[in-house]
Amino acid sequence: MRVESESSGDNIPLLADTEKSPVDSNSRDGSIPGAVFNVSTTMIGAGIMSIPATIKVLGIVPGFLVIVLVALVTDITVEFMLRYSGSDKSITYAGMVSESYGKLGSLAVKICVIITNLGVLVIYFIILGDVLCGRASKGVDQVHAGVVQEWLGFHWWTSRPFALLLFSVFLILPFLLLRRMDSLSYSSGISILLALVFVAISSSMAFYALWSGESQSLRIFPDFSQFSVLDIVTTIPVFVTGFGFHPYVHPIRAELREAGDMRVAVRYSLIICVAIYFATGFFGYLLFGDSIMTDMLVNFDQSSNTHAGRLLNDVVRLSYALHLALVFPVINFTLRLNIDELLFSQDDNKPELASNTPRFLGLTLSLFAFTYALAVAIPNIWYFFQFLGSTTIVSLAFIVPPAIILRDIYGIATTKDRVLAIVVALLAVVTSGVAIWTNLYT
Repeated sequence: MRVESESSGDNIPLLADTEKSPVDSNSRDGSIPGAVFNVSTTMIGAGIMSIPATIKVLGIVPGFLVIVLVALVTDITVEFMLRYSGSDKSITYAGMVSESYGKLGSLAVKICVIITNLGVLVIYFIILGDVLCGRASKGVDQVHAGVVQEWLGFHWWTSRPFALLLFSVFLILPFLLLRRMDSLSYSSGISILLALVFVAISSSMAFYALWSGESQSLRIFPDFSQFSVLDIVTTIPVFVTGFGFHPYVHPIRAELREAGDMRVAVRYSLIICVAIYFATGFFGYLLFGDSIMTDMLVNFDQSSNTHAGRLLNDVVRLSYALHLALVFPVINFTLRLNIDELLFSQDDNKPELASNTPRFLGLTLSLFAFTYALAVAIPNIWYFFQFLGSTTIVSLAFIVPPAIILRDIYGIATTKDRVLAIVVALLAVVTSGVAIWTNLYT
């Protein structure tokens, strides 16, 4: 079979065994809508709250163009990955890389995926703790109270460790126990709906402010009297990390009836996320203007002086918390799969993780307990994972796929593919360097 390659414009032969997903046919009943939901929800994560601040720096027009450009580059790199995902090993990102770079390359990717996903889960726990129970300064003074404490007061059972544990056991753990990625598509769909609720609230408030003459003036292009070129460049890693869903591609693809359906799902997901990213950035900036904070939730806290304002603030914070809770299982799924491969890679006769109950429950509960304990015991570990994640996620999304093309073990890459791969890799190196410098500087 021959298909039209988006990245090269030439007819590129697919590998002979990519017609079907490389897993047992009994588990290949995943749908394209389910894949769209799962891919989209990994992109619409915690970073959505920082998009309005980047639009403030870039301006409306350049901000939209950067979002679209990063989405296009993401589509190219996923196309690179899918074209070289042809064997039974390609049910994880590391399995695909092992075909081109052997065990050492596979190990490096597993470590990057584990660091990235583990860091994201810990950060999600920390954010959930902040939303539910507030954030303490010097261990005593509250910067702001959480939703639970505002409603029920300050008690031991509204403390951060207990409230977060209760929330996680009843709302997150049941989804962690689902054994197939496609089973998470329903919760992923709800998480996207909650993101749309946030967009609807922000846009309604922005239109009301515009009608009342209280809206903020918008910056169409960057204002170089306020922001330097470096300030503008440092916004790009926000979008790059947001679109870094590459580790989830193969587990989702493995459950689809046709492997080619993944291309369709990825493109629909990118369109959805571009729309949500820009809508969030535009309306958030229109609503709060130059006073927009890096975390837009802080702005909602500061604007909750009236009863209606407090109600909207609670709705926004709770919808955001529920959204993160429903994204959590998708990220955990890939983390668990890669840790299982890392620990049991020497056993060629081991059954699939989903069919081995002791192994599945042991990994699931251990990861849940470890990430929870880490987030509660060391809340400042956020900065450590933010630093590492800004490096590993860029590598996974925009350096490894071009490296696969340049290796070209199947001899199917064109000259145009190689040029694109080099350009993407160079841009990724620059972006990663900027992200590292920014994290060290701030």
